[in-house]
Amino acid sequence: MAKSRLGLDPESAAAATVLKRAVELDAESRYQQALVCYQEGIDLLLQVLKGTKDDTKKCNLRKRISGYMDRAENIKKYLDQEKEDGKYHKQIKIEENSTGFSYVSLFQEYLNETVTEVWIEDPYIRHTHQGGGKYQQISGLEEIQESLRNHGVLLELEYSSSIHDREIRFNNGWIIKIGRGLDYFKKPQGRFSLGYYDFDLRPCHETTVDIFHNKHTKKI
Repeated sequence: MAKSRLGLDPESAAAATVLKRAVELDAESRYQQALVCYQEGIDLLLQVLKGTKDDTKKCNLRKRISGYMDRAENIKKYLDQEKEDGKYHKQIKIEENSTGFSYVSLFQEYLNETVTEVWIEDPYIRHTHQGGGKYQQISGLEEIQESLRNHGVLLELEYSSSIHDREIRFNNGWIIKIGRGLDYFKKPQGRFSLGYYDFDLRPCHETTVDIFHNKHTKKI
């Protein structure tokens, strides 16, 4: 049973809340989320330690921090091994009308300095807010292709009438599959609505994002 947090300073209370959540996620085998909470909770406890003058309290805090750090390190090693073995799997459920799921929010974690190639398969681009009709979309893609070339980025386009899979691959091993493909955003209400340019503020359709890692990723 969780202890009462009454009387605790804000930093200690925040740390207790985050670490309680970390332990819960850990018990549910949701290790990626648990690791994030452990790391955040440890940072909060370190802040508490810096402001603590009582030697006994300092000693207890150091023991707690050490225990959480050991668990976080073990989880990190486990996840690294899962990635090495090609068994890593993370799932994100995007609820109907939810926000905060821009492409940057979803992909940034997996795009690092080792990424030099990205392959995208998305068979079903149809809505006006994705780029207009077929020929307008092709024209837009060719314009993007030329613009990227001016910045040293090569965009290769292939068209298929039979493709069905939706998949994004980075050549650092990350594979992202979105149930609705890249078309999971709802149409913005107007050009001056908050979600028109900031996709983190644009409501989403319900979908599921599955993220895998495979060190043997090959070109599609």
